[in-house]
Amino acid sequence: MLEKNKVKEKILSGKKVVGVFGGIGNASAVEILALAGMDYYLIDTEHGPFDVETASKLIIAAEARGITPMVRVKDFNRNSVLKMLDVGAMGIMVPFIKTVDEVKALVSYAKYSPIGERGCAFARKAGYGLEPLAQGEIQDYFDWANENTILMPQCETVEALSCIEEITAIEGVDAIFVGPFDLSVSMGMPKQFDDPVFIAALERILKACKNEDVFSFTLGTSPQHAQQMFDMGFDGVFGSDTGLLAAGTTQYLKAIRDLGF
Repeated sequence: MLEKNKVKEKILSGKKVVGVFGGIGNASAVEILALAGMDYYLIDTEHGPFDVETASKLIIAAEARGITPMVRVKDFNRNSVLKMLDVGAMGIMVPFIKTVDEVKALVSYAKYSPIGERGCAFARKAGYGLEPLAQGEIQDYFDWANENTILMPQCETVEALSCIEEITAIEGVDAIFVGPFDLSVSMGMPKQFDDPVFIAALERILKACKNEDVFSFTLGTSPQHAQQMFDMGFDGVFGSDTGLLAAGTTQYLKAIRDLGF
């Protein structure tokens, strides 16, 4: 039975959400993060070494453990978006956006009629046509998918920043992810996250999101950093499964070495 997007429902209830970028590409890692209480797992096919078939397996693992599966697609081509939605992604993050027209094209790829022009195929997410919604009026299924699939362009370029108000106003855009590293590089101030100019850019993005009821996400590299981003107004933050593994392993080994072993 198709369910509502838990991440969307949690934010709408006034709560913050926490998830991770998935770079390990292993179903057991997905299950562990789900059981630990993460809200969402985003399969990173932009920087990760995997694509649709692996993503499909990881999405199945996420569904089995009740964590919302998302995918960062490798580019903003139609097939890159369409296939990840067909295999079950409940959120699509799209990197390196620069123009309003690119976002309008993304909406056409990711949203069914009447919002977009997503290709209709009763693939895995529709239960191969066996889901009750897929067996009834087709518009009922379209409406469910449009409502529960989060389309999240990234704001990580000065070009996207310059038209962020227009981007967030586009029907079908559900969220914005701020990529702070790439955005700071694009602004000519790499990693200068405390610079007033960079902070003003974040505030501009957040204002544009709030004005259009669009969710806002960014990195939360530590609990302290996550709190800072939440206090600023972001709805959700991302860590990374590789980062958590590295940090946990480093902490574990340091404690043992400090004992003299």
